[in-house]
Amino acid sequence: MLRKGDVMKLVVTVVGVDRVGIIAGVSTVLANHGVNIMSINQTILDGVFNMIMMCETKSEDVKDLTSIQDALNALGKELGVEIRAQHADIFLSMHRVG
Repeated sequence: MLRKGDVMKLVVTVVGVDRVGIIAGVSTVLANHGVNIMSINQTILDGVFNMIMMCETKSEDVKDLTSIQDALNALGKELGVEIRAQHADIFLSMHRVG
């Protein structure tokens, strides 16, 4: 059983022109890096794809996060979308109001 300190929570965001394969590609990259998708929300507004995923991985290693980010950046270039993966604590502190 994993203790709270044994997992790294990530927030993955994707924005760009909608096309086939975005969710499949992101999910594949995450799975290949041992990342579990805990929740996903996506919408398409006037052809603009927008998705946010809450994810967990067993590693707290920054090298692993960098590896995930590099793979997602490469996929984003291939698909023509912007993909970001951030540690959840950083994402939430940057977007906290008040």
